[in-house]
Amino acid sequence: MEHKLTQVVEAILLSASRPLDIQEIERVFPDNERPTREEIRQALTEIEEQCLDRGVELKKVSSGYRLQVRQDLSIYVAKLWEERPQRFSKATLETLALIAYRQPITRGEIEEIRGVTIGTQLMRGLMERGWVKIVGQRDVPGRPSLYSTTKEFLDYFGLQHLRELPELPELPDLQSLDMELPLETDTSALDLDEVPVQSLN
Repeated sequence: MEHKLTQVVEAILLSASRPLDIQEIERVFPDNERPTREEIRQALTEIEEQCLDRGVELKKVSSGYRLQVRQDLSIYVAKLWEERPQRFSKATLETLALIAYRQPITRGEIEEIRGVTIGTQLMRGLMERGWVKIVGQRDVPGRPSLYSTTKEFLDYFGLQHLRELPELPELPDLQSLDMELPLETDTSALDLDEVPVQSLN
């Protein structure tokens, strides 16, 4: 191979707009230069070690591997962006947390726990971002849809598995949770149509 394998793999990860798994990295190489999957794993390990003293790190998430700015340096990189990242509303954060921790869960079950109805736009917004999907129907009258999180959800929050979510007692108060997300579209409509459940009776 003309270039060192670690250099090629690093260039591939830097160029990708999403995490890549080992099979995807393998397919980038011509047949006559294709390394084994074990060699790719060794290259990834070498890249990870090389990044220990650098401003970027190799991160393994649900969908594969990605090179990213070290989390403790993100405050400096954020200053390069002119636009202030938009924020998720309290209603959206609570709904997303309930789906993550109680999945699969129906919209009605989320409303019962939260004590308010959920606006259609809120659920649609989470699904359009690829963080939530319908995985089936509850076997009860009306057969309501069951919602679960996706690999994209895990990737965004830097997780490989749901078991890496923090224990519930360690969660901050959702009322004070203030999470900045780089959203490209307006989120102001995500919690529209929220009405206290008791007012519908």
